[in-house]
Amino acid sequence: MLTSLISLYIASAMELPMAPDKNPEPFNLTKLIEAQTVPVKDHHYISPIINAQSSIAVDINTGAVLFEKNPHERLAIASITKLMTALIILEENKLNEIVTVSANAASTEGSRMNLSAGEEIALENLLYGIIIHSANDAAVALAEYNAGTVDDFIKKMNEKAKDLGLINTNFSNPVGLDMPNNYSSSYDIAKLGMYIYKNQFIRHAAGLNELEVKSVSGKQLHKLESTNKLLENSYLNIKGLKTGKTNLAGLCLVSIAENNNDNEILTVVLNSPDRFKETKILVDWIFRAYNW
Repeated sequence: MLTSLISLYIASAMELPMAPDKNPEPFNLTKLIEAQTVPVKDHHYISPIINAQSSIAVDINTGAVLFEKNPHERLAIASITKLMTALIILEENKLNEIVTVSANAASTEGSRMNLSAGEEIALENLLYGIIIHSANDAAVALAEYNAGTVDDFIKKMNEKAKDLGLINTNFSNPVGLDMPNNYSSSYDIAKLGMYIYKNQFIRHAAGLNELEVKSVSGKQLHKLESTNKLLENSYLNIKGLKTGKTNLAGLCLVSIAENNNDNEILTVVLNSPDRFKETKILVDWIFRAYNW
């Protein structure tokens, strides 16, 4: 590998630059090699048995795939959908904006933070609602606020999916409810997860186990409790990221985990018989089997 890296450098150095560099950076072979390094697997470790229909584990720093099972299979992803909802809101709106909850949003079925029609609440608190509590009413309220209608927001979701290169992904609602055209793959979710985890708000919110938020008036209090059991009393350092559960999708989980040397990985399990147990098995194996 060292020989190939040196050859690569020499070949690139032979190309004529468009303009002379007045302050060229000295050649640093160590830096060049470090930029190419990925976790190395110890061949003594046999891959774990993961019964999820689809799964993947990637190194966040390099994007290297460390484990995969049916990574490109299109599957329902339940509330993992809300990662795309949150991404669009974070990129197009500000946390201190005030949202007025519609009757449509307040009556959304499934997991809710119990928003009231006409309630005014900070956009930031609705984001906490979807990341911590997986609140469907908050997701619809955000979609309507951002795009005017849920349908127009869905168009934005699919446009963003194309921009990110999510080729096996399509959204038909901002919540994750079971619909034929709301699907993704563990590979695409890993790409989306790595992208959104760069956001400081997401890094903070995903790691919270519970939080209380209020309406602007202070009259309405919403207690948010995380749906991610791995944030509680785990010997592993799990830092989030998003759960999902519907009849069609089964039990799903995308997680961020960190080892004692500050190396972070992202794992995805879709339609798992036990999403928390299988994620722990996968994370534990990755940190034992790979060296950074």
